[in-house]
Amino acid sequence: MTPDLRHEIRQDRAFDSLQQEAFLNLVRSAAILEDALDRVLRTYGLSSVQYNVLRILRGAGADGLCRNEIRDRLVSRMPDVTRLLDRMQAAGLVTRVRSATDRRQVSTYITDAGSKVLRNATGPVEAEHARQLAALTPDQLRSLIDLTTLARKAAVT
Repeated sequence: MTPDLRHEIRQDRAFDSLQQEAFLNLVRSAAILEDALDRVLRTYGLSSVQYNVLRILRGAGADGLCRNEIRDRLVSRMPDVTRLLDRMQAAGLVTRVRSATDRRQVSTYITDAGSKVLRNATGPVEAEHARQLAALTPDQLRSLIDLTTLARKAAVT
């Protein structure tokens, strides 16, 4: 059996509640998984949020998406999506086009360069996910998905 979270973070006393222990386990696990994923993505010049944006825009296709639509679809909250898109545009990964009929509407699209980086990174990202979660059986993965979905839904109600 692997050491528990208390041992990992060198905490001597018990957690205040099972809920606290579960929450801190989720946060700690997410941070460790994200750090490993960021190391993979760094070789492609991407952060995990930029990778997520490229996936979102690839899925949007020729219609592109406005900034708020991108923000709403992000897996992780990002306080300043405009600045993120500015950096991605400067890197040539996305392009933004202002509507001719409504100057307030700006659509964002993935560029050919962004598509290429995304294609190149996708295999290594999938391999990292497989490596990270290799200790879990398919049934355990399904349970993990179901349990985290329940917790997430309870948190937003």
